[in-house]
Amino acid sequence: MSRTPANRSRVVVIGAGIVGCSLADELTARGWTEVTVLEQGPLPAPGGSTSHAPGLVFRTGPSKTMTEFAAYTVEKFGALEVDGLPCFHPVGGLEIATTEARWADLHRKAGLAASWGVRGALLSPQQCKQLWPLLDETKLYGGFHTPDDGLARAVLACRAQTARAESRGARFLERHTVTGIEREDGRVTGVVTDRGTFPADHVVSAAGFWGPVIGAMAGVDVPLLPLAHQYATTEPLPELDGVNDPHGGTPCSSEAESLGEEASKPILRFQDRDLYFREHHDRLGIGSYAHRPMPVDPFTVPAFDDAAPSPQLGSSRGHPPVMPSSLPFTEDDFAPSWQDSVGLLPALGASRVAEGFNGVFSFTPDGMPVLGESRELRGFWLAEAVWVTHSAGVAKAVAEWMTDGRPGIDIHECDLYRFEDAQRSPAYVADRGAQSFIEVYDVIHPLQPMEQPRPLRTSPFYPRQQELGAYFLEAGGWERPHWYEANAPLTEGLALPERDAWSARYWSPIAAAEARATREKVALYDMTPLRRLEVTGPGALAFLQHMTTNNLAKKPGAVTYTLLLDETGGIRSDLTVARLAPDRFQVGANSASDLDWLLRHAPEEGVQVRDITSGTCCIGVWGPLARDLVQPLTRDDFSHQAFGYFKAKQTHLGHVPVTAMRLSYVGELGWELYTTADLGLRLWDTLWEAGREHGVIAAGRSAFNSLRLEKGYRSWGHDMTTEHDPYEAGVGFAVRPAKGDFLGRDALEGRSEETAARKLSCLTLDDPGAVVLGKEPVHVDGVPVGYVTSAAYGYTLGRGIAYAWLPAAATAPGTAVHIEYFGEKIPATVAQEPLFDPQMERIRR
Repeated sequence: MSRTPANRSRVVVIGAGIVGCSLADELTARGWTEVTVLEQGPLPAPGGSTSHAPGLVFRTGPSKTMTEFAAYTVEKFGALEVDGLPCFHPVGGLEIATTEARWADLHRKAGLAASWGVRGALLSPQQCKQLWPLLDETKLYGGFHTPDDGLARAVLACRAQTARAESRGARFLERHTVTGIEREDGRVTGVVTDRGTFPADHVVSAAGFWGPVIGAMAGVDVPLLPLAHQYATTEPLPELDGVNDPHGGTPCSSEAESLGEEASKPILRFQDRDLYFREHHDRLGIGSYAHRPMPVDPFTVPAFDDAAPSPQLGSSRGHPPVMPSSLPFTEDDFAPSWQDSVGLLPALGASRVAEGFNGVFSFTPDGMPVLGESRELRGFWLAEAVWVTHSAGVAKAVAEWMTDGRPGIDIHECDLYRFEDAQRSPAYVADRGAQSFIEVYDVIHPLQPMEQPRPLRTSPFYPRQQELGAYFLEAGGWERPHWYEANAPLTEGLALPERDAWSARYWSPIAAAEARATREKVALYDMTPLRRLEVTGPGALAFLQHMTTNNLAKKPGAVTYTLLLDETGGIRSDLTVARLAPDRFQVGANSASDLDWLLRHAPEEGVQVRDITSGTCCIGVWGPLARDLVQPLTRDDFSHQAFGYFKAKQTHLGHVPVTAMRLSYVGELGWELYTTADLGLRLWDTLWEAGREHGVIAAGRSAFNSLRLEKGYRSWGHDMTTEHDPYEAGVGFAVRPAKGDFLGRDALEGRSEETAARKLSCLTLDDPGAVVLGKEPVHVDGVPVGYVTSAAYGYTLGRGIAYAWLPAAATAPGTAVHIEYFGEKIPATVAQEPLFDPQMERIRR
């Protein structure tokens, strides 16, 4: 944290757009009043993305975190006003479907809204017409209406929050262009501008699409791509004459737009054609994502005074840039979108585009914000790639992070360090950023992989997997087999329920055959993509004991399941830690953020932490015949008596040196076998040849996920996050308070499974043919009370399995619930876990 007392920390925020203004307000409200906001343009509309943002706020999406950011933005802006004018106009939101696929997706979105607590309802075409009389309802299947969404007046919200922050001591300085970041001993010390230097204990880059420019000054990578997005305004429409306040205004005119009620109808999204619509008094504003990606180099964007004069009032089509973030409108790119708009709203046929611009804003490789403090330059923070929709929520989280040491909600999806090194190249950021733009309004399946660049990361087994017909999906840049076509003959005779089109995507009945083979014989699983860290040095044990919840003070050869907690007892990750020598540990982790967390806390001397994932590989050998396969390959004794469960041994299998760990994430006898990447293919071939007589197969992640849910094994990031403590998540067995002090220990005092107000619970679907996929709402007595975290079909059990967060009162085994799947209420029952082999006899044989 800072070198000075918290309430005297000197903070410099770079950028006075909606994020910078919101952050200054949030920080000063928490007592950090020495805040200086630097802006290169004039205030209150300095020329960044905020200055031209159309202000749409739709809260509902697949990410619970992003929905919560948006919900706070609505709540906060709804309570702000300037000169009696509100900063948020709750006109509601309406998403319409003109295809069966979109109509189905709106049912799924209605389920997400229920999961995250957003009020919404599915509407008929006629009901949509009542809300938006200009619609041609004959084109519609229906719509999804969220009455509490609406329009954020971004510039007005900036003014309101600026005034509040200034009243507490903050200062906002316009026309200060940042030219450098000062640092000393790995920590930020100040910001250099063309008008002087500003000392700082903390610097926050909230520079929007200029983020990479500021990051470069600090030596900090900012993985975002600025892209232009088209926005046009029609001529006045007779159909809107007198409907809204008669004051004039355009989407770019912040002062005019802040006057009166410029809209009365819900913001309208026509996602089948990548379009949205909002009113500007008697005109319509039309935004399009349908055009080609138009990347912008942030290092070449002109300063505010170098951009052309503003044409916002009385401008004509094709006018030059109005501000740095507003580029000339390219009419040819918009032409197809205009035709699609006329088709949906026939009244536009008598109108035309009066003015337009290509507005620049930010995209990341995964479409999420980039938040957090740099580890390489302490005190330098990022709050980048944030849209107006999520601005206040992001600012609150970052302010909490800075002042309290952690955000109030889980933000792992937005963490600066979530990206792998291979995902940070300029080429990758450009490719994926452009794809994120294309996919803004697409119907995206939760398993849908990126298309390019692939393959990027492959395990040493990749050639053999290709030979076996692996069907690859992608995560973290890794190619990950989900099933193998070579196993198709094993599906003969399998009786499986028919799947709906959505759950059948990225699935194959081969997964069932692979799961059965794992339960009955033996299978090889590629576990290479799972992160592996090495912690060494004379202080390694003491360090890991302090960082994790379980007792690691065991003899070399012991493996321990343990947790990383934050200071409030929230679960940052779960780990498997193998003590391979007195001062050497191998840590099975979840993400690059785990490495970052450990490196931040590691002492300067006596402990080394390094990522060994890329230089190593791993095969999981699991099934009742696993010992029959492995034992003949080694002189070491792999019997249960000599090599017990949760033990590790360094040995050789054939010619290959391996670290063998007796672990199982699928509930069967077996080992995780690690070796160096150069020997990986030889290890695979050795195991494959030895396993032929035992009927060995290669199995994929689809079977793996089914098997792990049958055993009740948690998946961090899905089933549990920092928002949950170990007792709520059902992993309290990994907490050993008696071992002594560890991070988060004090916060857990007095907590237990008995005191938990909510619990992660196992559900089985009553209908043996039903399947859900995750994030669906769970209803008790007709009311949504929780949501599904992970789900799969349990091939061993012959029915669907789901894990869900529920109020403790609804978690007793036998409790009847309903899971809402595409609008259908599917009966389910709370079950005692684990569902499979509760006595652990199969693993410990």
